[in-house]
Order: sequence, then C-alpha cells, then structure tokens
Amino acid sequence: MTEPYAVPVPRGYRVGVWEVRRPLATGAFGSVYEARRTGGGHGPLPQSAALKFLPTGTGTPRRLTHLRELVDREVALHRRLRRPRLIRMYETLTVDDPACPALDGATVLVLEKAEGSLAALLASCPRPADGPALLAQICEGLAQLHRAGWVHGDLKPANVLLMRDGSARLADFNMAAELEGTHAYSPGFSTSDYTPPELLWSEIGERGRRIRPSADVWAFGVLAHLTLTGAFPLPGGIPTARRDAAVAYARGTAGLCLSPGLPDAWRALLPLCLTRTHADRIGTEALLRRVTAAAGTARPPRVLRLPARAAGHRHRTRLLTGGLLATAAVAALGYGIGTLAHEPPPAETSAALPGTSAAPATYGAPELRTDQGVPPSYRPLIVDAAHACPSADVTPALVAAMLKAESDFDPNLSDPAKDEYGIARWTPRVLRWWIRPDGQPAATVPRPPFPARVSIPAMGRYLCFIAPNLAPGLPGDRRVLIAAAYRTSFRKVNDAGGVPPKYRDYCARVAHYLKEYTPPGRR
Repeated sequence: MTEPYAVPVPRGYRVGVWEVRRPLATGAFGSVYEARRTGGGHGPLPQSAALKFLPTGTGTPRRLTHLRELVDREVALHRRLRRPRLIRMYETLTVDDPACPALDGATVLVLEKAEGSLAALLASCPRPADGPALLAQICEGLAQLHRAGWVHGDLKPANVLLMRDGSARLADFNMAAELEGTHAYSPGFSTSDYTPPELLWSEIGERGRRIRPSADVWAFGVLAHLTLTGAFPLPGGIPTARRDAAVAYARGTAGLCLSPGLPDAWRALLPLCLTRTHADRIGTEALLRRVTAAAGTARPPRVLRLPARAAGHRHRTRLLTGGLLATAAVAALGYGIGTLAHEPPPAETSAALPGTSAAPATYGAPELRTDQGVPPSYRPLIVDAAHACPSADVTPALVAAMLKAESDFDPNLSDPAKDEYGIARWTPRVLRWWIRPDGQPAATVPRPPFPARVSIPAMGRYLCFIAPNLAPGLPGDRRVLIAAAYRTSFRKVNDAGGVPPKYRDYCARVAHYLKEYTPPGRR
C-alpha cells in the first residue's frame, strides 16, 4: 500500500472468521480492508465484506473518548436498524492480539462491501443519467432513518454507497443521533457544504449540537442539486465562499443560485428543502413522495456501470474495468472514517447572526477560542492532535497558532523552492517519520499534496516529540520554543539557549496568534 494507513493490517491477518485481503480506504483514525470469510461464523455471512478497523484500545483517554463516542453511535444504529437502503453491518469484533500492540483492542465493524460511491461517480461522470433514480433511493433511506427516530447528520455523496447491482445505500453513521422528541444531539462537526444555515452558528453543549431531521432534508437538497446539475445551489468556488453565501441567504440578503439546467420538477421541489429556516422545510415523508414523482419511477435504477477510471488526484479512486472498485480513499468509498484524499479549504468561521448570542462551532472551546478565525472544519483535528500528546505545553492554541503562522490555514500550500507543502508546511522526508499514528516511519517518502487530515495529526506527534527534548531552564514561553524547534530542531534551540535569531520573526508571529487563540483563563 502506498498510502499511510491509520491502522496498518497485513494481508492475510485474521480476525474472527475473516482474512484480510487488501486495503480499501483509510482516514485519520481508522482503516477499511476487503476481507474474505474463512469459516462459518454466526448467522448468514457473505463470502466477502469490508472490515473497518478502529483503534479503540490504545491512545490517550481524551482522544479515545471522541473516537469511542463515534463508534458507539454507528454500532448502536446498525444493531437497531435493518433497512434495505442502509449499509448493513454483519457483526462487531474486538481484536485480541497482545503480540501486535498496534491492533490489540481494536474494534472491527464487519460491513457490507460496496463497489463505489456517489462521490466517485460524480467525480468521473457529472450529472449521471441514473441520478434521479438514485436520489429516490437516497431519499427512501432518509425516510427509513427518520421513521425509526434517527437523524443521519452527515449526508453527502461520499456517504452514499453504490452496490454491485447499482442500488444506493446510506453509510457512515458515526454522526447519527437518535431523536429525543423533536431534537437529537450530534457531534459538533460536519461537512459545511451540506450543513444547514441554522447549524453554522449553533451552540455546541456538553451533549453536542442539537440537530433535527430537517438538517438531513437540507443536505439532501444540496446533494440533489449537485447530482442533477454538477453545481452547488449556493454560489462560490470554494467551501468558504459557499458558507458565506449560506449565511447571507439565511439573513435574507442573498438568494439561492439554482442551475438553469435543473429539470422543472426538481426546480419546484428543491427550494422546499433549502429554506432559510428549518421550520419551513418540507417533511421527509412528503419529500419522498415528491422525489419519487420527480424521478418518474418507483423502481430501482438500472445496473450502474461505474467508469473504468475516475478523474481527479492520484490519491483518489482507481476503478477496475467493469466498475469494480480496486483502491479507494474514503472520499470515494464512504465507510465513515474521514479521508486522505486531497481536500478543499474549510469554511471560515462566520459571525453569529444579529440579535443572537449563538457562537460559531465550538469544538474544544475551553482550550481554543471560537471568535478569532480558526476554521471550524479544522477544530476537531487541531484539538485532537493536541490531546493525543501528554505534554501540557502542546495545546490546541499552539497547534492553531503554528498553522496560522505556517500557512494561514491553507491546505493547498505548495512551496517547491523550500520543499514544503500543505497546511503545516511539511517537508516530505521529515513527514515520513511522523505520518503514521503507530510511531513507525512510512515505508516510502510521502508525496504531496498533504491534506489536513494527514498534516495536522502529524504536526501534533512531532511537537509531542520536541517538547521533552528541549533543555530545561531555557528562557521564554516553552510553547514558543517548541514552535522554533519545529522550524529548525530541538538541538539548535538548545544550542542557541532559546529561539535562534533566524526564527525570531516566525516565533513572534506564533506568540501573537497563541495569545489570540488561548482563552483568557488559560494564558
């Protein structure tokens, strides 16, 4: 495998009745592998499945608490719901292998294996002919979830899987939440392009963010417009611009930007999904009836032939002739563990609406201020990267301040003259030593682009290595000294007795942003 895998599992490794065959996808915390059945097992099991390895037995308590909550959500939904439009989970396993610390204690979800995803299909074939029929099936899956009292919470093309027969399944339920009356409580992060305006500035309490089924209806409206027209219904070439457009739309100062190519039936329907307020949005059952009528059929779509070669970056999906999946990032095969694929910049923090005290996304708010421009989409990565380190000097505010000083939060930064790339300005030969969560160097020097889901956790690991190697008694803020060592090395900082002159301007910028991003009570 050429990608750094969060949970490396060798070919032939066995867990339960399953034998790992080849990697399918990976993310910041988990990895998915194709496996074949080697024994009987419990109940009817297929000959092949997708094994999703999540390392819930190792790591720091704070980091594992976040991951454990996501795993518990997904397992709870799978165990309680059996619906034809939801990806199926056959069983859950726990790895018991003390001789292999990287895998011992890992939770393994045994899932139905898909052949591709709507994201991969749209990347290589915008406005597919089968789009309306697929949308009817996606809406049917939402209706099944909502009838059972659950909200998906992260509906997007990557989380719609396509099966061998061309039918669609909803996947990635680690953001799903069970309704308690009219609301549910979900983790405070999602994909901004599919997040309704009311959640862009919502408060995130101890139980997470309050969410309604209407959030899924908004996401469906965005997904349907993209599927039918190849464009988003709000203007903007990047997520930041579209997020700002969503805020302006909710304030009534801007409108939707529906494509002229949108069929008439859908042109009348989608504005009912994309209303400024949740209360005006169409209900799921009424939506299903309208979508079925707009699609012109209640029958399953014909068998899809996924393209032999998907367009996009070299790290994205590669498909075999005839449409069978060969290797995929999670952006193309949505089993819900994040993605290593190249990603667009996140949405910037938007101000609260006039007349309300609601704040922007507040993941990690006690340690990282929410009102100083740290992009909300990166907050979970920043906070978790710091929490994975036991050193008190490696804080979320330090990681954020360094990212600001290094790249101004630009995930697409490329500086070949200095051989530095990505949001954390990694040099590939250095990143090789910090890219893997298990502390082992990558087998080969990684090649850019380096997405934030790779760069930010790796930065946290490197800072955690630097912190205890700085000499005691050096003058100045230890956090700023760690930043200086990141730019040069801890040995050069120790030899200079502090920040080397060459890096004083850089460290001054880090110190400035560190003060801005640290809540007053923690300075």
